[in-house]
Amino acid sequence: MDRILVINPNSTEAVTRGIDEACAPLRMPGGPAIDCVTLKEGPPGIESQQHVDGVVGPMLKLVRRKEKDYAAFVVACYSDPGLHSLREATRKPVLGISECGILTALTLGQKFGVIAILRQSIPRHLRYVGALGVAERLAGELPVGLGVTELSNEKKTFGRMVKVGKALRDTHGANVVVMGCAGMARYRKPLQDEIGVPVVEPTQAAVAMAIGRVRLNWTGS
Repeated sequence: MDRILVINPNSTEAVTRGIDEACAPLRMPGGPAIDCVTLKEGPPGIESQQHVDGVVGPMLKLVRRKEKDYAAFVVACYSDPGLHSLREATRKPVLGISECGILTALTLGQKFGVIAILRQSIPRHLRYVGALGVAERLAGELPVGLGVTELSNEKKTFGRMVKVGKALRDTHGANVVVMGCAGMARYRKPLQDEIGVPVVEPTQAAVAMAIGRVRLNWTGS
């Protein structure tokens, strides 16, 4: 059976468990199987450009070590660290959750909004949106003001996500919302129910694309 490896580039196991739970609806008889792993060399949360740059080397080693065992790889961090380096290192499909989450959002609404964890994450994300060439489709990006390790506090996190989601919808004109951190995975369905517009969990979006790539035997260039 083909297997897909989903890599959490931070070292917080609770985030990996949330990613694994988010992948559950995409597991089906006949596969591909979906395995989720934690990059032990990573920081507790990827919250700066230095964090992004620092995990590229360890991820390259991991992908090279696992290449024979997996048909595709997913980088489960909203900064897509090392995405293009990893694509150079393997002919297997490599998908980043930010790229896939944004591209999925573009099929669900005209303007997408992003819920970030921290304000300092936003300039990094905006550079990426610009590089993807979709800045004119971005309604806005707002932070919940919580670090990655704080996202497991459900009472604090969900309330802030609802507030930010409604602001993106009502003030910025977003008609689809992307959750800008893999650590938010568990909140997708309740958030969508609360704000009444489609909510994209980017790891689900990337894994869904990876399944299609594996099934159709598509590879990247």
